[in-house]
Amino acid sequence: MMYPFSYHRARTLDEARAYFEGGEDAAYLSGGHSLLPTMKNRLAAPDRLVHLAAIPELRGITRAGDRLSIGAAETHAAVAASPEVRGAIPALAALAGSIGDPQVRHRGTIGGSLANNDPAADYPAAALALDAVIETSERAISADNFFQGMFTTALDEGEIITRVTFTVPDSAGYAKMRNPASRYALAASFVARRPGGVRLAITGAGNNGVFRWSEAEAALATRFERGALAGLALDPGDMMSDMHADARYRAHLCAVASAEAVGHQGKLTLL
Repeated sequence: MMYPFSYHRARTLDEARAYFEGGEDAAYLSGGHSLLPTMKNRLAAPDRLVHLAAIPELRGITRAGDRLSIGAAETHAAVAASPEVRGAIPALAALAGSIGDPQVRHRGTIGGSLANNDPAADYPAAALALDAVIETSERAISADNFFQGMFTTALDEGEIITRVTFTVPDSAGYAKMRNPASRYALAASFVARRPGGVRLAITGAGNNGVFRWSEAEAALATRFERGALAGLALDPGDMMSDMHADARYRAHLCAVASAEAVGHQGKLTLL
């Protein structure tokens, strides 16, 4: 049983902010797949929920040149099915289609996932590897500055993610080992290649959440093939260890996933 709370469905960003500021301990609600389970388990007890899904500014998927822009309230299913996403970054569409199950994909949103910054979530790796900019109700934040540790971001109190804009790469690939029950990543790698270099981001494995593997990026910038990663290894001391996979195994999976992402550009590879 959850604690009592009031529910408000905002129609504009200004209205959402006003509802939020009117509560003593308010929380924004997008798809609800992160917030509602914590409330049901009494790990969170906001006195007011402000639903963002009906705000028009948070919808829409567009491409302009080498930038792909996705509204924060777009669901994983919408991202996976979007012709714009499939045409610009096929690996991103495939990533979205691999999240959870159909129920999760039709309710969960890209903005909600990024704001929660779960250490095993998929979108943070794509945002880092694709040099994304997270646009909010207040400012624009580069992905390199947005993710600040497990469940921690650069968002200020009451700040709302409105859009996410990705740089369209020459090619990109995503590979992950999934927990068979939750489908969260035990370890996953998103690799994007463009004229300015290579960006490689790991999710599901790091003690501090999503991160870029700079040593692998440097090796791939010189020779973009899976063999360039031979001999490279992450420190198990920097990896998570739990009942699903220990730190040494996760470090190994990161290397395997990165090689698969390089070898299968434009695709999703499930290990």
